[in-house]
Amino acid sequence: MDDMEFLEDDKRGESPNQKLDRNWMELLQELRVLQTGVQILAGFLLTLPFQAKFDTLDSFQVGVYLFNVMAAALTTALILLPVSAHRRLFRKRLKSVLVASADMIAKTALSGVAVLIVGTAVLVFDVVAGRTAALIAGGAIFVILVLLLLVVPLWLSYRARRRPGPAVRR
Repeated sequence: MDDMEFLEDDKRGESPNQKLDRNWMELLQELRVLQTGVQILAGFLLTLPFQAKFDTLDSFQVGVYLFNVMAAALTTALILLPVSAHRRLFRKRLKSVLVASADMIAKTALSGVAVLIVGTAVLVFDVVAGRTAALIAGGAIFVILVLLLLVVPLWLSYRARRRPGPAVRR
């Protein structure tokens, strides 16, 4: 959650608790989407050792594979962390702490998903098209993900703050 969201006037007529509840539910929905993507990539990775061609991987490819498995496991743990925190903080009147920390965790999990996407692409390109193609593809995907996951949201936020009135044109 952007700190400004808590400071700006409530145009929905929500109480602070209603706003926190809504923000929490929105974060959970975003985490569900992330979880699905990570599960798909992790499932793909977990089937690889059982393929006949897996034994032909060189040490770089095995290293990238193991790095991806760790990235998938750690990203999954990050995605589950807000749920665990909720269970520990339930009924302790700490919803604002929970929402703020879950926001930070979700952003970190997005970074984990980006690392996992790049690593998986590098592995697949390396096996199919060679090391040079893998490094080029990994670099290109990394740049694109930085643009999509970091630069575009920052640009949208900057643009919305500069424009008076509603952020949506009609």
